Amino acid sequence: AADAIKLYLKEIQKSTLLTAAGERELAGLIAQGDEAARARMIESNLRLVVKIAKRYMNRGLPFLDLIEEGNMGLIKAVEKFKVSKGCRFSTYATWWVRQSIERALVNQSRTIRLPVHVADDINKLIKISRELVQRLKRDPSFEEIAEAMGADVAHVRRMMILLKKTYSIEHPMGDNSDYSLIDTIEDKNLLDPGRVIEDLDRFSHVLEWMEELSENEQEILSLRFGLNDREPQTLDTIGRKFGVTRERIRQIEAKSLAKLRKTLEEQMLDNDTED
Repeated sequence: AADAIKLYLKEIQKSTLLTAAGERELAGLIAQGDEAARARMIESNLRLVVKIAKRYMNRGLPFLDLIEEGNMGLIKAVEKFKVSKGCRFSTYATWWVRQSIERALVNQSRTIRLPVHVADDINKLIKISRELVQRLKRDPSFEEIAEAMGADVAHVRRMMILLKKTYSIEHPMGDNSDYSLIDTIEDKNLLDPGRVIEDLDRFSHVLEWMEELSENEQEILSLRFGLNDREPQTLDTIGRKFGVTRERIRQIEAKSLAKLRKTLEEQMLDNDTED
């Protein structure tokens, strides 16, 4: 495995990095269906995937598997990137690469540690627990979770014990890690940040809309999604920066994205009316 990694790293070093102008040119060609341009964009960003994959080492997947999953995210980013987005491709691609790797880690941990027949109940418990935390502004009791699930308290207790034994939701996924399982579990009830940012990027007024948010809201979104050429940060890291809990940062993030989504929908409605 070590030799395979060395060989791969040696190979990807041969590809040259792209300038901003080069990215725009390739993006234009890709939009026209140019396969050579697509391959060039992917090859030029393979080192970015390796850099991101290194952060997830020793969390349950071999390094080469992490790279492979990250490359899948990179390919998706190449397919979705548009020149009009107004940012460097690496900034845009980082979110897709991280998402692909993190979901692979979650799937791997579930496959190894969680019995198949309880997977649905575990997912339901996590989803309902999150909803209750957001609504109650505190950790819900077993009784409250059971009522929301339509199950008995004993069943909820068994699921909680199983979940804690397999993977603590709040426990870091590996040594010296800010990432925990709760960071990587997809919450269907929250706005997909990638989709929101994608939609917003179609409009030239995104920066103007961002200015309508408070300074803290702007800063949190910038840190979370790696805007303005920043590295994407975890809820824990941002929480420490602002001196609040991870859940508070999650709430601010959701509220800010909802504001931007509303602005987007209003803009789309105005455009439809004008047409």
